[in-house]
This record gives sequence, structure tokens and C-alpha cells, in this order.
Amino acid sequence: MTMHSNQTKESLLLRFAAGYIARTANRNILITPTHATISKDRTQATVYVSVFPNTARDAAIAFLRRHQHDFFEYLKKESRFSHIPNVHFIFDVGEENRQHLDEITRQTNLEIDESQDIQDN
Repeated sequence: MTMHSNQTKESLLLRFAAGYIARTANRNILITPTHATISKDRTQATVYVSVFPNTARDAAIAFLRRHQHDFFEYLKKESRFSHIPNVHFIFDVGEENRQHLDEITRQTNLEIDESQDIQDN
């Protein structure tokens, strides 16, 4: 499978996961698929998700794991994949780290702005 073909399949898988989650998930928890990977032999796939609020992470992952088979059936019905991979949902730790870095950057910028204001006065 070429790199472009693999990226296309991963993008489609991500879109199908987003649609499925939007229809089946509880509205009190925001579950967002962030990216997907498919193994070279196309038998396994991983969909990474972020969850808001963060305190609902375990419940959201448990929900997605309970619905793995239903999502597989949804893919069989809705997608045109020649082979439907076994999909696993996991929490996207990279997204959590990115958000943490954004928070640190925001705080640092505020501190820099405050120190410049003090120097100007």
C-alpha cells in the first residue's frame, strides 16, 4: 500500500469514526477523534481520541471499547474498504501534551507582558 493510499484510508477511517461517535456518544462528553493509523497489512487500526472534560476520559474510552464491534459493523455497511480492519480506540496522550504546552506558553506570554508593563511604568 502506498503512503498516499495509506493516508487516504486513515483519513477516511477518521471521518467514519467521527461520524459514528457523533451519532452514538453521550452529549455530556465531547469525544473527538484526532488521528488514525492503519497497519501495513491493513488488519489493525488505531483511532486516537481526545476527551472533554478530561475527568470523563476513562468512561469515554470504556464506551468506545464497548462499541468496537458496532463500529466494525458500521464500517462494513458504510465504507468501501476492501478489508475492514480491527479498530482500537485509545486516548491521544500527544493531544493532551499539546494542550498542556499551549497552557504553559499562554502563562509565559502573560508573565512576559506583565513584566514589560512593569518596566514601562
